[in-house]
Amino acid sequence: MDYGKYRYEMAKKEKESRKNQRVINVKEIRMTPNIEAHDLGVKARQAIDFLKNGDRVKVSVRFRGREMGHTENGRVVLENFYEIVKDEGMIDKKARMEGRNMTMFLAPHTDK
Repeated sequence: MDYGKYRYEMAKKEKESRKNQRVINVKEIRMTPNIEAHDLGVKARQAIDFLKNGDRVKVSVRFRGREMGHTENGRVVLENFYEIVKDEGMIDKKARMEGRNMTMFLAPHTDK
């Protein structure tokens, strides 16, 4: 087999493998621990749109000042957020503190 034909076959295989790939983006939604119910619904609808497009969603609650003493409020906000979007996505990584932020990752359901 000559080298030109070999290179052609390899390029063809590479092109075919790129066609079957899907790039997964991570979208972020930021909130505060004292977010109102309607604002939470607006953010949840945006996250549902992201999940329907096949993107992962990073949901973060940012604590400022004295809010750091009440991190349980942030966990409650994230749980309420998940209750709204659980039909479209599932928890990829549970909520945990990272510095002044509490983050949780959601992924779209794979069975669709």
